[in-house]
Amino acid sequence: MAPVADRKVTGLVAATFTPLNSTGEINLSEIGPYIDYLIEKQGVNNIFVNGTTGESMSLTVTERKLLTEEWCQKAKGKMDHVIVHVGCMSLKDSQELACHASEVEADAIAVIAPSFFKPASADVLRTYLQEVAKAAPQLPFYYYHIPAVTGVNIPVRDVLEDIETLIPSFSGVKFSSCDLMDFGRCVRYSQPHWSFLYGVDEQLLAALAMGANGAVGSTFNYLGCHINKLLSAFDKGDLVQSRDIQFKMQELLGFAIKHGFNLGVNKSLMSELSGLNLGPPRLPVMPCLQSTALSIAQKYNSIFHEC
Repeated sequence: MAPVADRKVTGLVAATFTPLNSTGEINLSEIGPYIDYLIEKQGVNNIFVNGTTGESMSLTVTERKLLTEEWCQKAKGKMDHVIVHVGCMSLKDSQELACHASEVEADAIAVIAPSFFKPASADVLRTYLQEVAKAAPQLPFYYYHIPAVTGVNIPVRDVLEDIETLIPSFSGVKFSSCDLMDFGRCVRYSQPHWSFLYGVDEQLLAALAMGANGAVGSTFNYLGCHINKLLSAFDKGDLVQSRDIQFKMQELLGFAIKHGFNLGVNKSLMSELSGLNLGPPRLPVMPCLQSTALSIAQKYNSIFHEC
């Protein structure tokens, strides 16, 4: 494996949905076609698996291992990076998943803050992250910050203080928060080999202006080819085109929110737009009506043209 510094993640990373069958069991057979779809149709060559979009907290450790093995095996030689989320409520489970990710040759691991017994300070959170990272010390390690879900509102900039002394493999943050001040302070503190990957799709352009290296998001599963154009336009200094694409995404998501946009709706929309059979979400997330997914898909087609 190449040194951590040589494996910096940039560009788009699709936060993948977990394929389930009609009875709610994981459907590994859909993962190979899913990867091909992302590469061939969306131009997305990095994936973030078993995260929030992947319903990780509704899956067993055994299921998450099976999914990790399949994603890594099917992506080998095709994808640039497979980042595996290994966060759990149990430290031991997270360590087990981190060790397993290393064994099946994932490219990196990420960890969400535990959200039942929450870390009380940046020091406590750093120590928790350190204990998970120790289980796979050779893998690049990312902190996954998503306070709207975890309720852990510790500023990431505080978490980063001297973090490499505790976690030598530390490689960056999946920053899924609207707090651009905290994000900017993190970017300013960042080391050259770290990646700051923004996770609020509808305001990606603002994060790019603040110095984001890339982005992780669920909408890149079906909007990746368009958002790649946004990244290209931004790199060229074409803010008019960048804004146009960002505004179109916001128009789509604004419409979807009026129709109860949540994980279940998003997963159904992905199935509708991609033709993949991703199945329903797992309870307590409710599936959406097909008519809702169709309505949002029609809105998508009215806003975006073929790549």
